Order: sequence, then structure tokens, then C-alpha cells
Amino acid sequence: MTLEAILPPERTLFDVPGGSKKRVLEFFSTFIAQNTPSLDSQEVFSRLIGRERLGSTGIGNGVAIPHARNPHCKTPISGFLKLSEPIDFDAIDGEPVDLIFVLLVPEEADDTHLALLGQVAGVMSDAETRQRLRNATSQRELYECLQEAIRQSDEPSPPSG
Repeated sequence: MTLEAILPPERTLFDVPGGSKKRVLEFFSTFIAQNTPSLDSQEVFSRLIGRERLGSTGIGNGVAIPHARNPHCKTPISGFLKLSEPIDFDAIDGEPVDLIFVLLVPEEADDTHLALLGQVAGVMSDAETRQRLRNATSQRELYECLQEAIRQSDEPSPPSG
């Protein structure tokens, strides 16, 4: 299971109004439930906000990776939001967040969940990728930048020696 496979263009959202962490998570929960009949927006929101209470998913450098398990997910589901204005996300570095990668996984998806989270963190840890995503001027450009970054992160590193 790869990020590329679970992030279709229609779940790459450009210029999303922020406001607050709660509003953004509510927005995503409503959006994903409207596009995924098996999901309930209140349950998605409740699980995402519950995960945030354990500790912020703001990983620094303006990036957050909210994630949660959901018993109604048959396969992992992801979404990417580029906010119109950065918001406070209680990030580890105290910086506001404007790039948000949301991940919902089936209740029992332990290894898959961790592998996907690791892949997202790897993609979003690259400063050049973050800058290209921030400079995108359309949903299509944002999606293409993200897919290119995901593909590059999947490529094996050249052997050192």
C-alpha cells in the first residue's frame, strides 16, 4: 500500500480556509464523509480530535499529519490540505501549520498504518518539497507536486560507498 495509491486528485485540496485546528478537522471530516459513503463525519472528527488530545500531530516546519483508526475504513484513506492561511496546530516547534496530510486507516492496520505515517513524514520532511507545495497556485499543481514528491521518496537511495 503506497501513498500514491491512496491519494486521488480529488482529495488534494487547495486554498482551504483554516481558522483553527478544530475547524480544519471538521472540514476534512465532512468532506471525506461526503465522498466516502461508509464514513460518518462525526465519527471521523471524533477520532481525529481524540488523537490530537493524545498529543499534537503537528510535526514541525508548518506540517501536520492528523491520523486515526476507523472501523468503517476498508482500506487506508488519505487527504492533503493546503490552507489559505497558516493556523495554530500546537506543533512540536510552535510554528503555525499550512500543510496538512490526513490519514485514516482500518482498525486493525498496524504495520500499514505505521508504514504510511513514515512515508508521509519522509515526504514532508524535505524542505524543497514543502516549498514547492506552498508555491503551488492550483489544485492540479499541488497534486502533481505531491505525487512527484511521493514517487521520489519511494525510489531507493543510491548506494553509498
